[in-house]
Amino acid sequence: MSHSRSQPGVPPGEARGRAAWAFLTPVTLYLALFYAYPLYRNVDLSLRDYTVRSFVQGDAPFTGLANYRTVFDDPTFAPALLHTVVFTAVCLVFQYVIGLALAVFFNQHFRLSVTLRALFLVPWLLPLIVSASTWSWMLNSESGIINAALHAIGVDPVNWLTSPSWSLTSVIIANIWIGVPFNLVVLYSGLQSIPASLYEAAAIDGANAWQRFWRITFPLLRPVSAITLLLGLVYTLKVFDIIWIMTKGGPADSSSTFATWSYQLGFGNLVPAFGPGAAVGNLLVVAALVFGLVYLRVQRKQALS
Repeated sequence: MSHSRSQPGVPPGEARGRAAWAFLTPVTLYLALFYAYPLYRNVDLSLRDYTVRSFVQGDAPFTGLANYRTVFDDPTFAPALLHTVVFTAVCLVFQYVIGLALAVFFNQHFRLSVTLRALFLVPWLLPLIVSASTWSWMLNSESGIINAALHAIGVDPVNWLTSPSWSLTSVIIANIWIGVPFNLVVLYSGLQSIPASLYEAAAIDGANAWQRFWRITFPLLRPVSAITLLLGLVYTLKVFDIIWIMTKGGPADSSSTFATWSYQLGFGNLVPAFGPGAAVGNLLVVAALVFGLVYLRVQRKQALS
């Protein structure tokens, strides 16, 4: 016999509905306060001509899409877009490939594998300001350890952070190093869910290690790989700390991305351009949203098939 507890005079169904709303209310408030409202404010900023005075008093005139036209006409737009695409694509590819290789390596369960895997998590656990500052020191043109190593093997020093030809490469290297542990952890967890019997059957059939990887490991990791790449994409699109600490988007905007450009427009000048800065930020939000919708569509198709 089952007993349902409800308030006197309240039908059981209604009581369950109230309980459900009681659990949903904190989450709804959290999403509204920390996601919906900031997004609304950012959209409002991008559609008005905000100055410091109007930002405080709240009487900024409505300008429609004028701030977006200003952003598109700005000579910084094309380089910042290119740098954002290159930075995101290169980081995603290398983080995933290196993370997958390390996950497969540590999945062999050899001696000290647990200790070494824990050490690889250090870049992920460090605060970004510490990681970026460490890379700034390592890549310093005069006293950096990287140039010291190059000098030891007879290679001329490289102006990693002060040369327009190398600044973007420098921040990409640093971000790859920081993002590999996340890929390692997620992909390693995915490998644990693959039955060992599949590998044993493939080995009996004569499949070598490379064949087992392409025919078993990689296909069965696709769902985990998809969410790993999506989360990595969203994170990489909005990377700001590393670039700003290492190069501030320079020199001559050679490592500027949408994230750093948005900050420079809104807070990096004596006369802040809040509207254009918010517009650039919204472009990043739209890009992340588009890729998120593509991911959901692909997942839905896979589920139906």
